[in-house]
Formats: sequence, structure tokens, C-alpha cells
Amino acid sequence: MKSLNHEEPDHIPYDLSGTTVTAITKNAYQKAMAFRGLSPDYNLELVDPIQQIITPTEENLLKLKSDTRRIGATRILQYEKNKIMEGDTIAVYDFYGCKWVFQPATDLYFNLVSSPLGSCGNISDHLDLLPRPQWDTYIANLEDCLNRQIGMVGDFCGIADRNTAGFTENSLRIRGYENWFLDTLIDTEGVEALMDIILEDKTKYWDAVIDWLLKTGNAHKIQVISEGDDLGTQNSTVLEAGVLRTMIIPRMKCYFTHIKKRLPHVKIFLHSCGSIRPIIPDLIDAGVDILNPVQFTARDMELKGLKRDFGNDLTFWGGGVDTQSTLNNGTPQQVNDEVKRIIDIMAPGGGFVFAPVHNVQEDVPPENFWAMWDTLDRYG
Repeated sequence: MKSLNHEEPDHIPYDLSGTTVTAITKNAYQKAMAFRGLSPDYNLELVDPIQQIITPTEENLLKLKSDTRRIGATRILQYEKNKIMEGDTIAVYDFYGCKWVFQPATDLYFNLVSSPLGSCGNISDHLDLLPRPQWDTYIANLEDCLNRQIGMVGDFCGIADRNTAGFTENSLRIRGYENWFLDTLIDTEGVEALMDIILEDKTKYWDAVIDWLLKTGNAHKIQVISEGDDLGTQNSTVLEAGVLRTMIIPRMKCYFTHIKKRLPHVKIFLHSCGSIRPIIPDLIDAGVDILNPVQFTARDMELKGLKRDFGNDLTFWGGGVDTQSTLNNGTPQQVNDEVKRIIDIMAPGGGFVFAPVHNVQEDVPPENFWAMWDTLDRYG
């Protein structure tokens, strides 16, 4: 809480698996744990099967000194029950009926193969074809997740995590990438109508989570509400900044405001990869308190400038080491040096929670995972 309130704490908070974007993949986790003689936990539930993300056991989270604990829906509710075997391929359908497939022998992650509105001529005339969950059943399954998870929160930072991606990511998957980018130019009415459905569903999800927290007397255990939408590429915002300001960010502000009215004490965490500096002031205005993953290798995302210009308004949650180069391809010494350099920039004055730039992926060697962890443990 000191870090979130821009005070310098006794040590830098560390987040491993508090969200599905500050986590670790199943195989990377098992290799890292085995490397140091910890239990690799081969039977862990996939919190996000698409990304192959797990949550470590409480025993290992304590050994890893993670300051966070996650509650919230798994990305594919009741994955083991709902997965479909197609020969040697596993298929799943997500919240909006997008089909994903995975071949365990060759794939690292699930791949998107079909979009429910991908073959429609336009969005506006076909929104009735969009699959959506049966909310009574969905909420019953969600509450089952929450009941199982809340006991692990204890005195750690409790994070209530999203169930699906954001406006742009969901829209891209529902329509298909080329279709949707064209839609933003030639069918803006349809684009906004689809986003209004996503907004309605996000509000329903968060109301269900908050209703459960209030009903069970657990609202005080949650300090952070975690949401996400990738609004940037390596070199620019995903759409022109002006389009994001008129089409997407006001809808974010709508449900962030709703959440804060119901849970005034929480901080809003937003995950957005890429080069998003031009819209950071707009995100702050929309109610964002915490920015993740702090992708400092993207254009204009240099850390000293971010800390200088936005450090009074935002907590930077991530950016601890680059996952596109150093953590996966560097030496342990290079990982050590980068973690120290970033701590020196980001830690002073609080407002910093350590996590890598996005999840620890399959290509991260165990030596590098532990070089990151050991350096944070000693230097942080």
C-alpha cells in the first residue's frame, strides 16, 4: 500500500501471478522450480489455457516472496470440462465464441483459428450472431472460482483480475484482424455497437465480482482491480491516438468510474503493451492508477521520462526487466545488471511494483529467472 500511495516502502513489492499478465507459463515455471530444487507442481490448474499460464502453489509463492494473490475467473471457465479433442488437437471456445486450438506436441500456446463475426459483411447487421455466455451459469462458475481463491489472499495484496481482454483485443478476435481495422474506417457505428456490448459484459462481470465480495464480507481484502487492453504496438498506438480518445478510452472511464463508486478504496490497474505515451494522460483521466507492463523498449516509453512525467499520478507495475531480449536471450549477469539499473530509476519515492515486462515466457532459461529474482531479493 505504501508503494501504491507513492511512499517508499521497506522493500520493493514483487508480483508473480497476481494477474494473468504478470505471471509465468507452465513449462517455464516447472523448469525454473526444478532448477532450484523446488516442487515443479506438475498438476496445477491453467488459469489461462490460451497463454498456458498457471498460478503457483501457496508453498512456492511464499518461497518466491510474491506480495500478491489473484482472484477472478479463469479465462476458459471449467477448461477441463469444456475443452474439445479433435484428434491430437485441443480446441476451446472463449467468452465470445472465438475458437482457439493447441497441439501439445508442437505448440507453445493456443492459436486463434476462427472469429464468430469474421465472415459477416459488416458488424452492424450481425451483432445478434455474437455468442455470449448464459449469465446465470457463468456467475455460478465464477463464484465457485472466487470461493476457492479468496482463502489464499490473507494479508497479501489482493487483486481481482479480469475475465477477458479489452475492447480492441476482443473486437479484433471477434471480427478478425483485417476486418476490424477496416471497420474502424468504414463501419464506425458497428465498431462502437460491438464495444458497447463488451462494455455491458465487463460491467456485468465486475458487478458479479463486487456483489460477491460485498455479500461475503471480503471487499477489504482486495486492493487492486486489474483490467487490460493492448492499445499500443512497438512503434505507435494501435489506432490513431485521437480515435482511441473518442472511441475506447471513454468506455474505459465508464466502467472504471462504476467500479470505484462501488469499491472506493481500490486502485485501477491497466495492462497495455506498446507505445502508449501519447494517451497516458487520457488514461489517468479515465481513472487508471497503475500502468502495466511498462514496455520500455517500445517507442517513447523510456523509463526516466515516464517516472518524471507521470510518477506522481501512476504506479508503474512492471518494467523490471525486458522479456523480449534480456530475460530470454541475455546472460544471468546481463539480467542482474538490467534489474539493478531499472530499480535505480523506478524505485525512489515509491510508485513501483516489480514484475518483468509481461509474463515469463517459454523461452526464459531457469538461470535467468533466478538471476532476476535473486537480484530483486538482494537489491530491492
